[in-house]
Amino acid sequence: MKIKNLEFVEFIGESELKQRVLTLTEEINRDYAEKSPVFLPVLNGSFMFASDLMKEMKMPCKISFVKVSSYSGTQSTGQLKTLIGLDESLFNQNVLIVEDIVDTGLTLQKIIDELKSLGTKSVEVISLLRKKPAREKGLAVRYIGFDIEDEFVLGYGLDYDGLGRNLKNILKAKR
Repeated sequence: MKIKNLEFVEFIGESELKQRVLTLTEEINRDYAEKSPVFLPVLNGSFMFASDLMKEMKMPCKISFVKVSSYSGTQSTGQLKTLIGLDESLFNQNVLIVEDIVDTGLTLQKIIDELKSLGTKSVEVISLLRKKPAREKGLAVRYIGFDIEDEFVLGYGLDYDGLGRNLKNILKAKR
């Protein structure tokens, strides 16, 4: 599939994604059975992943959203801009950040720091994908769908300049 100037090929299929999401939800349901967590998906990329996760949660829980950005095209800009903030108190709450991808970890660390400053009881991360640079930095991601190399990916909520989010699978750019 060609999007803009890049050619993409399938990387993670729809059935593999569904199976991994179910495995993650089993772990989360077990770990948070008595905690009534607040899920905090980071928009826009995590919307499909968050939706599939929430459909399988067995405990009472809440969901709220934040939107931050550090990308332009295929590269992280390193400039973090909070676009939409929280409108409810997270004081003394168990928070689960839902990310589509942890690339450099800069955006995620900013979110974690902000949430801890609000007096949360705990902050953990669920990420569909984690790239090698984030693994090398040792950023704590409790629930990981797939560890990948430094691939440029799209689909299942991930995009290339707004395109490709609607795909049921994940594709990677040909090198």
